[in-house]
Amino acid sequence: MKNVVFFGLLLLSLWACSNSKSIVKKSTGVSQTKTSDTIRIANNELQYEIIIIDPGFNNWFATNARPRDFYTQTFLEGKNSIYVSEWNRRFLQPNNNQNIYDMKIDYNFTTDYGFEVNYLLYNYFIYFQIKNKQQFSGFAPRP
Repeated sequence: MKNVVFFGLLLLSLWACSNSKSIVKKSTGVSQTKTSDTIRIANNELQYEIIIIDPGFNNWFATNARPRDFYTQTFLEGKNSIYVSEWNRRFLQPNNNQNIYDMKIDYNFTTDYGFEVNYLLYNYFIYFQIKNKQQFSGFAPRP
């Protein structure tokens, strides 16, 4: 894969591998795999992949995420560009990253990743900010 966005803890991946998987293929060519607290979205045509491994994200997502029709793709792309820029800025400052920004996010702002990827990424950023008491923009994330 050309672009990989990876979140979470590497130690958790060993635990997650022992759980069962279900794969859902959508008509958009995007496949989504869920393994307990692991979510993977990939599109082979665009050569991108998002892997989210974070205890509690699936539960938070199911109970707190606003419905998909609440947002537009343009809104999500705008927010994600702010959040990705801030994430990468903090990642590059090792004295300030508190060991919670594990990897740089390779997000090309000119690539159309589609609604589903942007929706999932946006919700992860909201979850991450609430869970870790971080603030990526001028406004606190909504719980």
